[in-house]
Amino acid sequence: MQIDCRIAAKTDANDIANLVNRAYRPGTSMRGWTHESHLLAGDRISSAQVRVLLRSGQTVLVMCRDGAIVACVHVQGDASGAWIGMLATEPALQAQGLGKSTLQYAETFAAEHFKAIVVQVAVLAARPELITFYERRGYARTGQIEDYPVAAGIGRPLVEGLKIEFLTKQTTRPVFTHCA
Repeated sequence: MQIDCRIAAKTDANDIANLVNRAYRPGTSMRGWTHESHLLAGDRISSAQVRVLLRSGQTVLVMCRDGAIVACVHVQGDASGAWIGMLATEPALQAQGLGKSTLQYAETFAAEHFKAIVVQVAVLAARPELITFYERRGYARTGQIEDYPVAAGIGRPLVEGLKIEFLTKQTTRPVFTHCA
């Protein structure tokens, strides 16, 4: 499968929002292993929220197959560190290494463009399989756990006491970057 990586354009906002919502909170017929539909209701992100990210100078990397966006990740940061979030893979393409590759591109981008020495992710604490996914890629739990940010407009909890947990990873300076 030939996959190309690029920085998202403002015109990608609808496609990114649709992909993220399919990956995070799909209907029952489209569920991959990474969904959180049993924990949260509503959209994970709107097209308007994606446009705000892109207009504010933040970066969303998109992975494309035959011109269609099949994975994405949001990266922001500076030399002190970077934050990686909104990692999403087309449900039909999950468990094929695309999410791992997308995460690696994001880490490389953070080290190359922000000179970040550490990257951080936040995941739902109620998703041990997702925490394990990041740990297998070198992330370590920080012990920092916070209440789910209900006011952020990224979904309504379906369970009481939903928390997010933070994980970090030291970056290495890449020889090259794959995203233009």
